[in-house]
Amino acid sequence: MLAQRTLKTLTQAVGVGLHSGQRVELTLRPAAPDTGIVFRRIDLPEPVEIPVRAESVTDTRLASTISVGQAKVFTVEHLMSACAGLGIDNLYVDITAEEVPILDGSASSFVFLLQSAGIVEQNAPKRFLRVLKTVQVSEGEGANIKWAKLEPYHGYKLSFEIDFRHPAVDSTGQQVVFDMSEGVYSRDIARARTFGFTKDVEMMRANGLALGGGLDNAIVMDDYKVLNADGLRYDDEFVKHKILDAMGDLYNVGKPLLAAYSAFRSGHAMNNQLLRELLSQPDAYEVVTFDKSSQAPKGFAALQPAW
Repeated sequence: MLAQRTLKTLTQAVGVGLHSGQRVELTLRPAAPDTGIVFRRIDLPEPVEIPVRAESVTDTRLASTISVGQAKVFTVEHLMSACAGLGIDNLYVDITAEEVPILDGSASSFVFLLQSAGIVEQNAPKRFLRVLKTVQVSEGEGANIKWAKLEPYHGYKLSFEIDFRHPAVDSTGQQVVFDMSEGVYSRDIARARTFGFTKDVEMMRANGLALGGGLDNAIVMDDYKVLNADGLRYDDEFVKHKILDAMGDLYNVGKPLLAAYSAFRSGHAMNNQLLRELLSQPDAYEVVTFDKSSQAPKGFAALQPAW
């Protein structure tokens, strides 16, 4: 049986929120089979649990925000991406503020936290959402078009193409394909950092956003070049970060996907729209398990290697 996974023990981190600038403590805890990933706002007078589901996503401006009632947690995508990349099914995320800490701006710190806590298999079958027919969403037309789609695939493959029309971005790789059966998430995707432009940062800060952002947790560019002294971690770091984000956004569906995802200029909003479109068509997907690990697509059976 291909089994569900959780953590062996708890692990903790302290950081600041990218947009709020608030100090936040994060505790990742093991969870029982079929719990899923549940965020807990433990700073509120009465702690509130926010289970991760496509319908839990209530805001997608600049980040993915999940909420229950008035309680919310935003910028969940990097942690969710790490959980997707390592195959974590069940997890409690205790948090003392409304934003997940940005740490180094990528998913690599979360990968390190999860792996240092130890990943263990549980006595319950891992449940996948298998896409049975193509589902697509799009917006705009001509030079302004953006789109994202899911197609049937025995495995999990993501293809993304960017188009920012900026000298520093245009000089790097514009398209990446990452297949879980061939690549290693922690090596190939997890280290790609979020990025922004100085002109946008100034505007966001004037609106109370990006208050925790800086050169230590993001790639920052002026009109012409990357300002970070150490440059890029990958020669195609920008588009790899879009894959990282997409993996986190798509994992908000609550189960690992068996599908081929492809997108052009998509973002958090369109990724969530794609999930909702999929779930609105009952004949477009099914939930499956694998009695034998050998039946599962390559890349899912083995626990991800440590650093």
